[in-house]
Amino acid sequence: MNFRIGFGFDVHQLAEGEEFWLGGVLLDYHMGLVGHSDADVLIHAICDALLGSLALGDIGYHFPDTSEKYKGIDSKILLKRVVKLITEKGYSIGNIDATISLELPKIKPIIPAMRAKLAEVMEIDVDLVSVKATTTEKLGYVGAQKGVNADAVCLVYKN
Repeated sequence: MNFRIGFGFDVHQLAEGEEFWLGGVLLDYHMGLVGHSDADVLIHAICDALLGSLALGDIGYHFPDTSEKYKGIDSKILLKRVVKLITEKGYSIGNIDATISLELPKIKPIIPAMRAKLAEVMEIDVDLVSVKATTTEKLGYVGAQKGVNADAVCLVYKN
């Protein structure tokens, strides 16, 4: 098969006193995401999409949250390793399309920086990386500002 599609989803709890990493960019906000790693929900969703495209399992399989080896790890390192797995299987990234669901902070101004950072880490053109943001209109855990989630879809193609 020359083309494969993958889908990824991740969610992390928001809490006071945590850093807020999103798409490889540190946000200036009074709350952050809770997780075993740096809890970059966007990068985790992208990793799952890429892994899923080639039926390679999920991020938890490759980088378990039960391992001290990954405690506090920079998610950009995980994404780099996932891209290496994809290329070792003879595939390249066609494109990434991701959506982040959160009420606050408003992230429109940093989307270009996230796209640039993600493209740099994956070693692809920034035009192949789409990042969008939405709210849940104050509904659910996102609306109550208790958590943030991200969805990602990718296309990979055989070299």
